[in-house]
Amino acid sequence: MMIRTGMGYDVHRLTDNRDLILCGVKIPYEKGLLGHSDADVALHALADALLGAAAMRDIGYHFPDTDQTYAGADSRVLLRRVVELIVGEGFSINNVDVTIVAQRPKLLTFIPQMIENVASDLDIPSRCVSVKATTTERLGFEGRGEGISALAVATLSDSGSCRE
Repeated sequence: MMIRTGMGYDVHRLTDNRDLILCGVKIPYEKGLLGHSDADVALHALADALLGAAAMRDIGYHFPDTDQTYAGADSRVLLRRVVELIVGEGFSINNVDVTIVAQRPKLLTFIPQMIENVASDLDIPSRCVSVKATTTERLGFEGRGEGISALAVATLSDSGSCRE
């Protein structure tokens, strides 16, 4: 068995008149993230981490923002499609770790639901899902409240080898 690791990163600008959705949870806040889909920056980073571990390109390749099919798309639906793609290639998800970088709003009380959403979408136990939030001590675009970024790492197992 071979363990494969992928890393994902995404960023979206905060804007008026949009919902703020992170790991599928609607967060009460005066701004939301701007994007072609629901702009769930955390799930986008996670999808990229999973696809990267499987060496299957990235979320933009599979769900391009030039395709109106994905306008306003629910990122949980896209994440479940990513799972179908990687499982279809013989991979199993071991664990994932997501870090959301935002000065505001505070996310602590929403993290348990985020973990449950991700575990459900990936069809893995919640003990294999980590979701964390951090600030930048008011530095950078996140610290100024201009946007939110997210980083994710995923490990997969497969029965093959990159050296075959």
